Amino acid sequence: MLADSIASGHLELSDEEKSAIREQTARLLANPHFSQSRRFPPFLRYVIEKTLSGQEDFLKERTLGVEIFGRRPDYDTASDPIVRVTAGEIRKRIAQYYQDPGHEHELRIALPAGSYIPQFHWPSATKEESTPRSTEIEETALHNPSARIHETQPRHHFWRTVTATCLALAILSGGGYWLWRSAHRSAFDFFWGPVLNSSDPVLLCIADQKQYSNIALIDSSDQSRQVILPDNLTAVVIDDLNPIVKVAGILQAHGKKYSLRGESATNLMDLRAGPTVFIGAFDNAWTLRLTKPLRYHFANDAEMNHLGVVDSNAPASGRWIVDRTQQMATNNYRDYAIVARFTDGNTGKLAVIAAGVGRGGTIVAGEFITDPANLAGLMRTTQAAPGKKNMEIVLSTQIIEGEPGSPKVEAAYFW
Repeated sequence: MLADSIASGHLELSDEEKSAIREQTARLLANPHFSQSRRFPPFLRYVIEKTLSGQEDFLKERTLGVEIFGRRPDYDTASDPIVRVTAGEIRKRIAQYYQDPGHEHELRIALPAGSYIPQFHWPSATKEESTPRSTEIEETALHNPSARIHETQPRHHFWRTVTATCLALAILSGGGYWLWRSAHRSAFDFFWGPVLNSSDPVLLCIADQKQYSNIALIDSSDQSRQVILPDNLTAVVIDDLNPIVKVAGILQAHGKKYSLRGESATNLMDLRAGPTVFIGAFDNAWTLRLTKPLRYHFANDAEMNHLGVVDSNAPASGRWIVDRTQQMATNNYRDYAIVARFTDGNTGKLAVIAAGVGRGGTIVAGEFITDPANLAGLMRTTQAAPGKKNMEIVLSTQIIEGEPGSPKVEAAYFW
């Protein structure tokens, strides 16, 4: 099979095939899943080019750390997982790319788990045509490892389809419609349904920083000229824009009215008007107020050198703490976040929290509550707590050179 042969260095690719792979690589890297990152494009481009040139032996963790990330040849891969974290995030983003509409029939690039050697799968041109001759089947299987199974076992697929259809009809005719509907409820409905189904508009309460007294304006006739003028600016942390845009996109896609307001301009009457999504923690006083009575809440020392998430049931455990000295000195640390959805007792309205100890934590919190795979996992977890509508989750993520990896669930509580 093509992918296995490439991984073993046994397949010679034609210039046309190499060109097609490079073109597909360019499409991937131009997509927002990759284009907004500094780490992912060099990594993916490097491993693909080494594979195309038959130099798979270079695709080892230590070599990648040295060649791509500038690590010393003797660096400790156990304590510095930058290669593994980056590869894991790339795998996730590749999967997201091919899940997006319009990419179904493109050449597929994959980075298998446990390997840094990419694989390539050509799309089958015969899937929507009549069954090809045996020689055509073999040619299709050469370029598409899964095509051989699909084309040589059509009867099995047919009977599986018939069986599945009969089973579905049996469920429906047996009066199990609501059970079936509940089992197939989407992960988005599970988490966002109470917000989207509310008749009230949604407020996005975001962190703001009043730290600028001047603004630099660019001359329209001479873009190299700037004029500094006095102003009273309210700034938004750039990393907070990531979850803000993701959440706003969900609301917009469902036709839900929403407004955006800085935390310093938000009052209790605003929160009583409808559901509120709170972004940010230590720069958003409303987030700190609302999470303080919860089991998991934010805490810090007097000097603000150690900030984190604590468990009210074990306040001295100190498991989820960020050392700000390490954070500022290395930009490599483990960040933590709280994701929550609950009815606030003071307002009687839904509150959704996406807030990190550091900026990377806030980014992954926003990613967690807008990603179907993460929400599906959360939905499965809640099956152990039936009938409980409020939830709180502690997340962690590895920050490497200022960029967060994937979110990991550390703890969850339902009530």
